[in-house]
Amino acid sequence: MNFTAVIEREGDGYMSLCPELDIASQCDNVAEARENLREAIELFLECADAAEMQRRQQ
Repeated sequence: MNFTAVIEREGDGYMSLCPELDIASQCDNVAEARENLREAIELFLECADAAEMQRRQQ
């Protein structure tokens, strides 16, 4: 599966967002923002049931 990662500078750090799943993370640099978002998406995919996946992808 491929998802979009939007990473933007926010104050002294970076905010990363996966708009398809409405998952976000904040970190000190771009590399950490990307990695933390990847981990958050993996955890979501491991834990979410089919109904939650469908709801978030609408």
